[in-house]
Amino acid sequence: MESLFVEISVILLIATALSVLMRILKQPLILGYIITGILVGPTVFNLLRSFETVEAFSKLGIAILLFIVGLGLSPKIIRDVGKVSLITGLGQITLTTTFGFLIATLFGYEIVPALYIAVALTFSSTIIILKLLTDRGDTEKLYGRISIGFLLVQDLVATIIFLAISTFAKSPGAFDSLGFVFLKGLLLLAVLIFVSAKLLPKLGNFLATSGELLFLFSIGWGLGLAILFNYIGFSLEIGALLAGIALSASPYSREIGSKLRSLRDFFLIMFFVLLGARLMVSDILSLLPQVLTFSLFVLVGNPLIVLILMELLGYNKRTSFMAGLTVAQISEFSLILILLGLEIGHVDNVILSLVTLVSLLTIAGASYMIIYADRIYSGIKDFIGLFERKSTRKEFDILGSYDVILFGCSRVGYDFVEAFKNLGQGFLCVDYDPKLIKQLTDEGLNCRYGDVEDIEFLEEANVVEAKLIISTIPDFEASMFLLGVIKHNPDVIVVMVSYSIDDALKLYEAGADYVILPHFIGGRVISEMVEEFGFNVEHFDKEKKKHVKYLQKRKELGHTHPGKMNYFGL
Repeated sequence: MESLFVEISVILLIATALSVLMRILKQPLILGYIITGILVGPTVFNLLRSFETVEAFSKLGIAILLFIVGLGLSPKIIRDVGKVSLITGLGQITLTTTFGFLIATLFGYEIVPALYIAVALTFSSTIIILKLLTDRGDTEKLYGRISIGFLLVQDLVATIIFLAISTFAKSPGAFDSLGFVFLKGLLLLAVLIFVSAKLLPKLGNFLATSGELLFLFSIGWGLGLAILFNYIGFSLEIGALLAGIALSASPYSREIGSKLRSLRDFFLIMFFVLLGARLMVSDILSLLPQVLTFSLFVLVGNPLIVLILMELLGYNKRTSFMAGLTVAQISEFSLILILLGLEIGHVDNVILSLVTLVSLLTIAGASYMIIYADRIYSGIKDFIGLFERKSTRKEFDILGSYDVILFGCSRVGYDFVEAFKNLGQGFLCVDYDPKLIKQLTDEGLNCRYGDVEDIEFLEEANVVEAKLIISTIPDFEASMFLLGVIKHNPDVIVVMVSYSIDDALKLYEAGADYVILPHFIGGRVISEMVEEFGFNVEHFDKEKKKHVKYLQKRKELGHTHPGKMNYFGL
């Protein structure tokens, strides 16, 4: 027992040191974990002896990871994915699998292993991309929202694939068709949805009274269902994923995901360490041509597929390019898929080494590509524009000039929309939420679908001719970009939004006429009410009724306070 303690401690120390190095190099920590496995494995120092224990830890990490992913696959989020995410996600999976399969067969792989490799190349890491998008502050931008959408589509497809493989693995002769596998999975999921809708809500309020109790229930629910599904013929991974989906509609799903994240990270360290430990020097040398070929396909081919699909759907080249970069790596789902194939004998350790090495190279490459995306785009934008369908670019369908232009019509922008409705044709709303644009168009307002950081769009919108420009988009870089475009007209009044005092001061220096800081507005409004009404209860009661009615209207429109917008707990 003491030797196991020492062994795990040494692994964690090495992983910590390499993680610091990865952070300095601006790389995902996953790379440090896999390299740790290479160092402690038989290839280098041969320090890892307790393979069974580390493997048990890694299975826990995978189960908790899939449980948390399941928490994010709520019907509402799936419904909000949108047409572009669905088409792009399914299109990318289909085309990547097709070309990946052809490349694998050219290297001499048989049909089943080649198919595993091809499918593994299709999945991108939701965790890594969300982290990189957050670091760039791009989760609320157009390409960021589309990317999150088709990553969810990938997760759904991965769920179906895992379900099918695990079912055939447990009893390969039990089913006559793949359709029956899907039917069985859907029936089991329906039972869980019924339980989560009818039974779990009754427990929810009780469990939420104690953070510790909610944490223990989440662990017990996730791992318990994983064991149950494994017992009736599915894999542990599928059970954990469906357990998360069953809780996804719960009002406590984000809190559960938050509580489990640290536990997930700890056990996943062992998963990636184990992957690295299974890599052999002989595999690395012999597989080098294949690794480079597949890595190049993922780093260049996958983004190109997404770029073409999005441009064919009418999106401009910058949005399409930025979204394409988010699929330039393969994910932990890819590695889990290969491990599942290894367990049931469909693939061997050589393919596991191949996919792991491709994962290492593509995660590193994609991270730098996203960090320096703006520079890369400026260098190649003239070439990627060849795929752009200029006749269908909805972003540029703008005629004439407007006195007032509002960028961002939800949440903070809603109040401006209501205030400026009487301007009629002199007022233009700009947003990248198609549903919101349709809703405002139905109300008879001038609306356009577009991105505030698209210079061609801003020129088409004649922003320099406006008298008043309001941007409720809190992204600092986007605000500075907009100011840089309209500063040529000193007479235009520019109102912006910021969540940071330092950023607000910088915006003032850059030429903004007024910067709204939403978190500081409430106190000032109340103080003004006190000055106006004094201690008159009737006046405050009247304001209360007006505010309740206002909040109910905002709730009906689906507006949420930014503090509650953290994306499904990953």
